[in-house]
Parts: sequence; structure tokens; C-alpha cells
Amino acid sequence: YLSHPDGLTLKYRLTMENEKEDLSDTASSENIGEEEKELTFKELGIVDVLCDACEQLKWKTPSKIQKEAIPIALQGKDIIGLAETGSGKTGAFALPILQSLLENPQRYFALILTPTRELAFQISEQFEALGSSIGVKCAVIVGGMDMMSQALTLAKKPHILIATPGRLVDHLENTKGFNLRALKFLVMDEADRILNMDFEVEVDKILKVIPRERRTYLFSATMTKKVQKLQRASLREPVKVEVSTKYQTVEKLQQYYIFIPLKFKDVYLVHILNEMSGNSFMIFCSTCSNTVRTALLLRNLGFTAVPLHGQMSQNKRLGALTKFKAKDRSILISTDVASRGLDIPHVDIVINFDIPTHSKDYIHRVGRTARAGRAGKSITFVTQYDVELYQRIEHLIGKQLPLYKTEEEEVMVLQERVSEAQRVAKMEARDLEEKKFSKGKRKKHDDDDDDENSQGAPEKPAGPCQSQQVCTGLEDVPSNYCDDSEDMVLESDSDLEESSDSSDTAVNNNHASMNDSCDVNAFVIVVYSGSKYPDIITEINDDCPIVDCMEM
Repeated sequence: YLSHPDGLTLKYRLTMENEKEDLSDTASSENIGEEEKELTFKELGIVDVLCDACEQLKWKTPSKIQKEAIPIALQGKDIIGLAETGSGKTGAFALPILQSLLENPQRYFALILTPTRELAFQISEQFEALGSSIGVKCAVIVGGMDMMSQALTLAKKPHILIATPGRLVDHLENTKGFNLRALKFLVMDEADRILNMDFEVEVDKILKVIPRERRTYLFSATMTKKVQKLQRASLREPVKVEVSTKYQTVEKLQQYYIFIPLKFKDVYLVHILNEMSGNSFMIFCSTCSNTVRTALLLRNLGFTAVPLHGQMSQNKRLGALTKFKAKDRSILISTDVASRGLDIPHVDIVINFDIPTHSKDYIHRVGRTARAGRAGKSITFVTQYDVELYQRIEHLIGKQLPLYKTEEEEVMVLQERVSEAQRVAKMEARDLEEKKFSKGKRKKHDDDDDDENSQGAPEKPAGPCQSQQVCTGLEDVPSNYCDDSEDMVLESDSDLEESSDSSDTAVNNNHASMNDSCDVNAFVIVVYSGSKYPDIITEINDDCPIVDCMEM
């Protein structure tokens, strides 16, 4: 429907008008005395083509926030939506936007601002799923990705833009020909976190370059003073939609705490994972380094754990999430980068391994489970140093949590095995840090060489190590090796060793045969790109001169 640059065909426009008339006739002919039943998306005013898309996504009935927000949005009003996490907020703004796009198709129709890259990709997936039958084009504009390729995507003028504020401002200021002067919809999802992450300056810049005549939807799990300030600056006569009380957790979530000495946290974690094996877990840590350490520890004990933290590259973050969503990994160990907005349907248990320093983050962490009406469980680890933080959480949610019962004798049986795994994990973490440090030093050395050449220093022969391709050291690794060791997603060490051994043998053989054939009058042209054997290549270069093709 939207593939034609001018938008919908006349036939489909007439179909939509007839649907609206039919819907109004149906509503007027309903019996007043009829018992109240579950509303459908069609009864909320959503057109058939989008209702079919909802059915394909197995959205049987609208959620509370969707029931409240969609009719108001279809009336053309601005909305402030406050809803518990996992309540279907994305559908509450995506469906009205897509329906309005069907009626008045144009490029750069809607902008959705999100605090994190992962949430941006998730929202894009939902827009594409809902709009697949009508040809909706989406673009995700976030940091950690190539600016040039994003500029090419923007040049295609998608209907929906999903962006983080910082990268969007970069494109507005630097990408020639890109502007949002015709924008019709602005959505700020997880608005409280956007502002808490110091994006206020970027949001202010965006508001200055988009039309005042637009519809604005502001969605948040919590209403803070900053959100109230943003509301006054960006919304016109908004309707407030609230389907939960402040800082409430969902009803079907069973919440527990466990009080343990700090030095035994790892042992209790392993005990709980063993006791509840067969479930999927999200384990929250407070720092990137503890995320890596915990992932190494659990992998050494045979658990299928995958880490997710802010120091990972964007591709590796998405790879970790994909593995967990696909149930290839049963444990996702994460910092708070994954605590907001992400919809991972099959999370059974959330473990707060490190208690959150901000009480509100507890709401978002435990909100990763018990989503969309399903049951779930959360367990918060409280050490002798965390009592005050834990009391703040109980005060915030307005109730005391029950103690998760464990038998100390059963737990301490694991102490010896866990201690050994801790020792190995510590060594592996140190090796990774050293590898990362040496990699950084090599990169700095290469940059210095480039500076010398640019200042007129004599250029070195075009040797193999001057290739522009980055030497990853993983050229021969099997395709099932997930991520690199730097990001702690270790897969198959035996496969890696076998591959490396076979590669070493092959290169050594080649090296020997080339040295045997070289004499003073011989020329060897070596073309390597990103090789992981610089010492061998250096020997070849010394023994057999490398000449330029023109000299031959």
C-alpha cells in the first residue's frame, strides 16, 4: 500500500472510509443491556489490515494501556502514557501512527526517540511486523553504527525513524539534505530514562527543528519532575493515561529477597541456578567488569550464560540478545543496559545479583519477567552492605518481600567447586584485560606510523602488515564460535584450538617451502590481508625481497 511514492491507491482510501462507516453503524446498533465483553482492536477503531497484523502477532485483545490510549490517539490528541513495564506501550503508539500513515502517507512521518540502542531495534521490529502487509519502511539511527551507511538509509526517506537522541542530532547537524520539517508524529518512549541519561540538550535541539503542528506521545514507566518539565515544553493539551499506580510492580510477579554474606554470593547464585534449572534467567550486575566475571564463572561451571554490557560493540550486543531470545542461551547476565523496555517473552526469573543503587531501577529490572499477563519470579541478593538500599526498595514498592528459603548445608556443598571456578575466571578475566590492552597499544603504534607518513617521512615497503583490514586473529575460527573472547561469549575452545593448530601447520609448511626456493635473484610477491602471523611474514620479507609489480 505504501510502496507508491504518492501513497495509497484510491481504492484503498474508499475501503478505509467504508470501514469507518461500518464501525460507527455497528457501535450505534449495540444493545445497551448486553453484558460487557473483552474489547477487540477493531472495536477500538483499528482498521482491518492492522487488526490482521495484530492477529498474526498473536495479540488477541488489547492491553490496558492500549484500551485507554488508542481511542484518544485516533482522535488526534497528545498523550502522556504512564504504564507498568511490559504492558504493551509500543502497540499503544504504533497502531495509531500506522493507521494515520495509511490515511496520509508521506516519508519521515514519525520519529520515535528511545534511550537505548537495543530498545530502538526492538521498536523497529514491532513497527515492521505490524506494517509488513502495507510496506512500511523503518530506519534505526543509533550510536555504535557507521554514520555513512545510516546517511544512505536516511536518503531513502523511510516512513518511521527510531533513534537515540545523540546520534539523531549528529545527522541533523551533519548529514546534508536531512531534516524533519514535515514530521507528523513524535514519540518519546521511556522518557524518564532519556532525561536521566543527560539527553536533555539533544532533546531540546530536536524539538527546535521539528514542526510545532504535530502529535506528541510521551510514554514512561515513572513520572519524574524532569518528565513533567518535558511535558510542558513539548505537548499541547495532553490527555493523561495511567493504568497503574506509581512504582507498582505487576500482580503476577513473585518477589523474594535472600540475605547472605558478601563472600558467598557466587555460591548462592550457583545453588539457585541449579535448583531452578530449566528456566530462563536474567542476572543483573552493577558493573561491566562484574558482568564479565560472572559470565566466566558460570561458563566454567557448565552454564550457558551470555553477557550484555555497555562496553560491547553494537553488533555483539544484538548478537547476545538474539542468542538469548532464541533460547540458545538460558542465562543473560547484564548491566542496567537491558533493564528498560526490552521485550524478551520467555524470561522466567530475574536475579538482582547486585542490588540497584537507584530504587526505581528495581522496578525496571524485575519488569523483565511476568510480562503481558505471564507469571514470573524475582530474587534480590542482599548482603551486609546492602541493607539500606534494600529498605529503600521496600519503601518504594510499599510492601515487605518474603525471604527466599534455602538450606545452608546444601548451598555450602558447592563451595569447593565454585572456588575453583572463581580462580579460573579471575585468570581468564586478567588475560582478556591484557589482550585488550596490548591490542590498544598496537593500534596506537599503527596510528603513529600513519602520522609519520603523513608528515613526509619515507614510506615503508607495502608489506603485509600495512593492510587496512584489521587483524582480528579469528580468521580461521569456526562459524559457530559466538563473539570474540573480548566480550566474553566463549563458545568452543576446542574448535578454536584445532583450527589454530591446523592453520599454524599450514603456514609453517608454506614458510619452509618458500625459504627453500628463495635465492639472491628470486622475487616473491606476498599478498596478505589481516594476517595473524606477522613474525613469519617478516622472515619471508627478509629472506625474499618484495618488489613492486611495476618493477617486474
